[in-house]
Amino acid sequence: VQLQAFGGGLVQAGGSLRLSCAASGFTLDYYAIGWFRQAPGKEREGVSCIKSDGSTYYAGSVKGRFTISRDNAKNTVYLQMNSLKPEDTALYYCATDTTNGLCYDYSMDYWGKGTEVTVSS
Repeated sequence: VQLQAFGGGLVQAGGSLRLSCAASGFTLDYYAIGWFRQAPGKEREGVSCIKSDGSTYYAGSVKGRFTISRDNAKNTVYLQMNSLKPEDTALYYCATDTTNGLCYDYSMDYWGKGTEVTVSS
């Protein structure tokens, strides 16, 4: 089981980025896939998650600006990030819970390497 996150970069405030989380070794639509982020000096926090039934969840700080989606044919989950703010600057990770299908940080059993997002003011 492997997850690879990519698509990060440097963007000005108000701009957009789309992160991708490509899965290998398993079929991601069977499981919950979550996006998490960790800013320098801060704890990791959940950003968004999509469950196997297609239900989606967002942190309050990103609701209305970020959209999570899944392309089963490409075995990839996306995080479309619009109206980016400097406080969105962080290392973004994708992870999966292949055991219980939940969207909690502590339930994720596989993590990909992060992709860095920097939003300049």
